[in-house]
Amino acid sequence: MQTQVVYWILIAVMVIGIVGAVVPALPGTSLILAAIVIWGFVKGSWAAISTPLIVTGIVLLLSIGIDFLAGYIGAKKAGASKWGQIGAFVGLVVGFFGLLPALPFGGPLLGMLLGPLLGAIIAEYLFCRNWQVAIKAGVGIVVGTLVGNLIQGLLAIACVIVFLFSTWGQVFGG
Repeated sequence: MQTQVVYWILIAVMVIGIVGAVVPALPGTSLILAAIVIWGFVKGSWAAISTPLIVTGIVLLLSIGIDFLAGYIGAKKAGASKWGQIGAFVGLVVGFFGLLPALPFGGPLLGMLLGPLLGAIIAEYLFCRNWQVAIKAGVGIVVGTLVGNLIQGLLAIACVIVFLFSTWGQVFGG
């Protein structure tokens, strides 16, 4: 019975990890990996978690690559310069810490969505002095990042499914 409670708690942690894979600045796949390692300690058997551990390790590495690649591809397709990419990063940080002008709703989450867009547009405009190019670059960076986050979320879901299929029988028999 106690093992089942720990199992459900770890699954809840993994669900938070799925959310973190999609929402910037929250732990994602690394949180899922930590929960799998904890389950290995609980069961006292690394063989019991070898498949989910390997899959999640690979997904963690892929997620890091997707983070960089998605924003880069979105920026390149939209014709953004490195200044736009730097502006998007600065905007993300500023938005996350709520340093944007006070927003009536949404708080840091809205700031994390608006910050990169505004940061990319402002930085790109300062670089090229063309609003049309700056807006296109800002939208391209944000769309690329959002697509990357969606892919990371799907990969995180796959990790949790592999974990459930690999371990369900250990906990509930069958």
